[in-house]
Amino acid sequence: MSLIENLLRKTIGLHTPTIGSSMVERAVRLRMRTHGLTKQDDYVILLEQSPTEWDALLDSVLVTETCFFRDKTPFLAMAGLVLNEWSPAHHDRVLRVLSVPCASGEEPYSVAMALLDAGFPETRIQIDAVDISARALATARQAVYNKNSFRGRDLNFRAKYFHPADENYALDPSVRKLVRFQRGNILDHDCLPEAEAYDFIFCRNLLIYFDAPTQERTLEKLHRLLTQSGILFAGPAEMPLAMNHGFTPTNLPLSFACRKVDALNQSSGPAKWPSVQQAPSNPPRRAAHSLIPTTQSGFFPSMAEAKPATASLDRARQLANEGRMEEVAEICETHLREQGASAEAFYLLGTARHATGADSQAGEFYRKALYLEPTHYETLLQWASLAERNGNGAHARILQERAGRIRKPV
Repeated sequence: MSLIENLLRKTIGLHTPTIGSSMVERAVRLRMRTHGLTKQDDYVILLEQSPTEWDALLDSVLVTETCFFRDKTPFLAMAGLVLNEWSPAHHDRVLRVLSVPCASGEEPYSVAMALLDAGFPETRIQIDAVDISARALATARQAVYNKNSFRGRDLNFRAKYFHPADENYALDPSVRKLVRFQRGNILDHDCLPEAEAYDFIFCRNLLIYFDAPTQERTLEKLHRLLTQSGILFAGPAEMPLAMNHGFTPTNLPLSFACRKVDALNQSSGPAKWPSVQQAPSNPPRRAAHSLIPTTQSGFFPSMAEAKPATASLDRARQLANEGRMEEVAEICETHLREQGASAEAFYLLGTARHATGADSQAGEFYRKALYLEPTHYETLLQWASLAERNGNGAHARILQERAGRIRKPV
């Protein structure tokens, strides 16, 4: 199996241990059975001769689990930054956003809906979405989704931007037209080779599937594709990687957003949670509750309002967002020793171990967090991500379904 694993690494940068060699092996055996092949060498020849078969193998191997507004915080943070920081500085310029990998389209369409709900003019929105999977892109372009793409209790956006299509939901053309899909591999030189830089890039939970050299190449390309003052949204476990390759955290709680290091010299100070002011006078086509809060008290409730937490754990959260995971672990371990068991402390400690690749420890801490607080939303999502990374799709789906039944505080 090492030959095919090497092909996957060289072609798409996949570091097989992140998803498990057994997952690749199962996918290969299934594809071989489909073609009536019994020798792996014969299948390798087929892969080299047939782009269609290569696509089929990728679709069997790649993790494409997603949903609309998967972890709302980054989308809300982006919308607030656009209204309060980006738009005043760029007047009538078109906002450019990149989603890579975009899978079946839920992420870039969520970006579009968040911007529309914030009252940003649709004529100034351009979202590019890139993925390596032809099958996923076909779903994205069709923009008809089943119930699995809608998780959680807050589904007002579905009533506003979708209409029923048999047992599924079709996205309104007003949102579809804002996203341009294209097939590509972020590692290829011909993927976005001469693209104008983007103001915001969503590249979440991709780096965790790469080995160290591939991670570095990807971050170098993302750095090039981002404007000087642009924002990159990464996955929680990817923040330390970004910090080591030319990025610095924005310090927006739980957004896992970062800027270019050299952009700090142009900034008047550290980022703060932006407050979404009254939206422009043009109302949405269909009345519905807005995704973006418009209260004067601020864009997000404070951490104290969201859930009880000690000052030390608030500090640990801030450090986690900055990628300083060893300090996070130290604070949480001290908290557990001095104040006893805490779901929040176990969650943050699990996140720290998750980020540094200590997966077994991370899983154990996530388990303890859920034992103490079975509805801890962030733990469910992070443990699901960890399970996906280790090839345990069944466990990941169980955790995601549990998270989907919980409404995250926003």
